[in-house]
This record gives sequence, C-alpha cells and structure tokens, in this order.
Amino acid sequence: MDMNTLLPIIIQVITGVIGGQAVGAALKTAAMGQLTKILGGAVGGVGGAAILGSLLGGGAVDPAAAAAATSGLGSALNLQNIVGGAGGGAILTAIIGAVMNAMKK
Repeated sequence: MDMNTLLPIIIQVITGVIGGQAVGAALKTAAMGQLTKILGGAVGGVGGAAILGSLLGGGAVDPAAAAAATSGLGSALNLQNIVGGAGGGAILTAIIGAVMNAMKK
C-alpha cells in the first residue's frame, strides 16, 4: 500500500477519534472507557467518511486516479475525510454510549 492510499485512512481515523472523544466528553452519563471511545471513533471515522464520500459522489472517482492527480497531503485533507471522519466517529460513539447506558439500567 502506498502513502497516497494510506494517508486518507489515517486522517479519517484521527478525526474519528477526535469526534468520539468529543462525544464521550459531552455524554458524561455514559460509562465508556477510553478504549471504547477510541475504537468507536476510529471505526466510525472511516465508515462516516466512506458514507459521506458516496453521498457526495466521491464513490464514482477512482481513488488511484484522484491520488495521482492531486498528490501529497492536500488530497487527504478534504471535506470527505475530515467532516465525514469526525461526524462518523461522533455518531458511532454516541450510539455505543447509548447502548452501554441502556444495558447498565
């Protein structure tokens, strides 16, 4: 795997973890540990970016061709990776927190 393929995934994971941590801090009632917030945010970040990319029409673009056309860090720092990653991480972490809170009762 080359860096042009791996860098967007790294951005999605990082922004997903940030979104998961933000929701975890906001939902103090949900008894979630750090590992739960990190894993939920990371998985949600990659999934959220993939969903947002398909909704915005990014799914039709060949990733290898897009990476070749715009090489470097700038191609990884786009709306799909940042907003989709943070939003997906926040949403999945909130769902996990709600499920864990419901199971606790």
